[in-house]
Amino acid sequence: MKSIFNAKDNAEFIQRIDKLSPASQALWGKMNVSQMLTHCQAPIKIAVNELELKRSLMGILFGRIARKQLTGSQPFKRNLPTFKEAKITGERDFNTEKRALTELINRFVAGPGIVTKKPHPFFGPLTIDEWDILQVKHLDHHLRQFGV
Repeated sequence: MKSIFNAKDNAEFIQRIDKLSPASQALWGKMNVSQMLTHCQAPIKIAVNELELKRSLMGILFGRIARKQLTGSQPFKRNLPTFKEAKITGERDFNTEKRALTELINRFVAGPGIVTKKPHPFFGPLTIDEWDILQVKHLDHHLRQFGV
Protein backbone atom coordinates (compact mmCIF):
# COMPACT_ATOMS: atom_id res chain seq x y z
CA MET A 1 0.00 0.00 0.00
CA LYS A 2 1.14 3.53 -0.70
CA SER A 3 2.18 5.80 2.15
CA ILE A 4 1.64 9.54 2.40
CA PHE A 5 4.96 9.62 4.30
CA ASN A 6 6.87 8.06 1.39
CA ALA A 7 8.37 10.82 -0.79
CA LYS A 8 7.74 8.89 -4.05
CA ASP A 9 4.11 8.11 -3.18
CA ASN A 10 3.59 11.65 -1.94
CA ALA A 11 4.96 13.04 -5.23
CA GLU A 12 2.58 10.77 -7.15
CA PHE A 13 -0.40 12.38 -5.42
CA ILE A 14 0.95 15.83 -6.34
CA GLN A 15 1.41 14.73 -9.97
CA ARG A 16 -2.18 13.50 -10.07
CA ILE A 17 -3.40 16.81 -8.62
CA ASP A 18 -1.35 18.65 -11.27
CA LYS A 19 -3.37 16.83 -13.96
CA LEU A 20 -6.54 18.55 -12.75
CA SER A 21 -7.81 21.75 -14.30
CA PRO A 22 -10.68 24.10 -13.47
CA ALA A 23 -12.63 22.28 -16.21
CA SER A 24 -12.15 18.79 -14.71
CA GLN A 25 -15.49 17.05 -14.31
CA ALA A 26 -16.49 14.62 -11.58
CA LEU A 27 -17.35 11.06 -12.57
CA TRP A 28 -19.68 10.91 -9.55
CA GLY A 29 -20.79 13.08 -6.66
CA LYS A 30 -21.89 16.69 -6.33
CA MET A 31 -18.64 18.62 -5.81
CA ASN A 32 -16.87 20.50 -8.53
CA VAL A 33 -13.09 20.19 -8.76
CA SER A 34 -12.33 23.29 -6.66
CA GLN A 35 -14.71 22.14 -3.94
CA MET A 36 -13.05 18.70 -3.97
CA LEU A 37 -9.61 20.26 -3.52
CA THR A 38 -10.95 22.19 -0.53
CA HIS A 39 -12.74 19.14 0.86
CA CYS A 40 -9.56 17.04 0.73
CA GLN A 41 -7.79 19.53 2.99
CA ALA A 42 -10.08 18.94 6.00
CA PRO A 43 -8.95 15.38 6.90
CA ILE A 44 -5.32 16.40 6.49
CA LYS A 45 -5.83 19.41 8.75
CA ILE A 46 -7.33 17.08 11.36
CA ALA A 47 -4.30 14.77 11.04
CA VAL A 48 -1.83 17.61 11.57
CA ASN A 49 -3.94 19.19 14.34
CA GLU A 50 -4.92 22.32 12.39
CA LEU A 51 -8.62 21.50 12.52
CA GLU A 52 -9.94 20.41 15.90
CA LEU A 53 -13.43 18.99 16.10
CA LYS A 54 -15.29 17.59 19.08
CA ARG A 55 -16.03 13.89 19.15
CA SER A 56 -19.57 13.34 17.94
CA LEU A 57 -22.11 10.92 19.34
CA MET A 58 -22.16 9.18 15.94
CA GLY A 59 -18.40 8.79 16.15
CA ILE A 60 -18.58 7.37 19.65
CA LEU A 61 -21.27 4.89 18.58
CA PHE A 62 -20.05 3.93 15.10
CA GLY A 63 -16.51 5.27 14.72
CA ARG A 64 -14.72 2.03 15.54
CA ILE A 65 -16.82 0.02 13.12
CA ALA A 66 -16.33 2.58 10.35
CA ARG A 67 -12.58 2.77 11.07
CA LYS A 68 -12.22 -0.98 10.54
CA GLN A 69 -14.10 -0.81 7.24
CA LEU A 70 -12.32 2.28 5.92
CA THR A 71 -8.82 1.14 6.85
CA GLY A 72 -9.37 -2.25 5.20
CA SER A 73 -8.11 -3.23 1.78
CA GLN A 74 -11.12 -2.04 -0.22
CA PRO A 75 -11.24 1.47 -1.75
CA PHE A 76 -13.75 3.93 -0.35
CA LYS A 77 -17.27 3.53 -1.68
CA ARG A 78 -18.82 6.36 -3.64
CA ASN A 79 -21.00 8.98 -1.94
CA LEU A 80 -20.06 8.16 1.66
CA PRO A 81 -21.35 10.70 4.19
CA THR A 82 -18.93 13.34 5.45
CA PHE A 83 -18.73 15.68 8.42
CA LYS A 84 -20.19 19.18 8.09
CA GLU A 85 -16.80 20.93 8.17
CA ALA A 86 -15.80 19.04 5.02
CA LYS A 87 -19.04 19.71 3.14
CA ILE A 88 -17.94 22.39 0.74
CA THR A 89 -20.48 24.60 -0.97
CA GLY A 90 -20.09 27.78 -2.94
CA GLU A 91 -17.36 28.69 -5.36
CA ARG A 92 -13.70 28.23 -4.53
CA ASP A 93 -10.65 29.43 -6.42
CA PHE A 94 -9.09 26.43 -8.16
CA ASN A 95 -5.48 27.63 -8.02
CA THR A 96 -5.70 28.69 -4.37
CA GLU A 97 -7.21 25.37 -3.28
CA LYS A 98 -4.82 23.32 -5.43
CA ARG A 99 -1.82 25.11 -3.92
CA ALA A 100 -3.16 24.72 -0.36
CA LEU A 101 -3.81 20.98 -0.78
CA THR A 102 -0.41 20.43 -2.37
CA GLU A 103 1.32 22.23 0.49
CA LEU A 104 -0.53 20.13 3.07
CA ILE A 105 0.32 16.87 1.31
CA ASN A 106 3.98 17.85 1.01
CA ARG A 107 4.19 18.29 4.78
CA PHE A 108 3.82 14.53 5.26
CA VAL A 109 7.26 13.88 3.75
CA ALA A 110 8.64 15.10 7.10
CA GLY A 111 7.42 11.82 8.57
CA PRO A 112 4.86 10.50 11.03
CA GLY A 113 5.92 12.99 13.71
CA ILE A 114 3.65 15.63 12.18
CA VAL A 115 0.52 13.61 12.95
CA THR A 116 -1.50 14.56 16.01
CA LYS A 117 -1.58 12.31 19.05
CA LYS A 118 -5.19 13.34 19.69
CA PRO A 119 -8.03 10.96 18.83
CA HIS A 120 -9.76 11.44 15.51
CA PRO A 121 -13.11 13.20 16.06
CA PHE A 122 -15.07 10.37 14.44
CA PHE A 123 -12.85 7.27 14.47
CA GLY A 124 -11.30 7.79 17.91
CA PRO A 125 -7.69 6.86 18.64
CA LEU A 126 -5.75 5.94 15.48
CA THR A 127 -2.34 4.41 14.95
CA ILE A 128 0.10 6.13 12.60
CA ASP A 129 -0.63 3.39 10.05
CA GLU A 130 -4.36 4.10 10.29
CA TRP A 131 -3.83 7.86 9.85
CA ASP A 132 -1.65 7.05 6.82
CA ILE A 133 -4.16 4.63 5.27
CA LEU A 134 -7.05 7.05 5.73
CA GLN A 135 -5.13 9.93 4.09
CA VAL A 136 -4.00 7.78 1.15
CA LYS A 137 -7.41 6.23 0.55
CA HIS A 138 -9.26 9.54 0.88
CA LEU A 139 -6.98 11.35 -1.57
CA ASP A 140 -7.06 8.44 -4.01
CA HIS A 141 -10.85 8.28 -3.80
CA HIS A 142 -11.32 11.92 -4.75
CA LEU A 143 -8.62 11.96 -7.41
CA ARG A 144 -10.29 8.94 -9.02
CA GLN A 145 -13.58 10.83 -8.70
CA PHE A 146 -12.08 13.37 -11.12
CA GLY A 147 -10.43 10.83 -13.38
CA VAL A 148 -6.81 11.22 -12.31
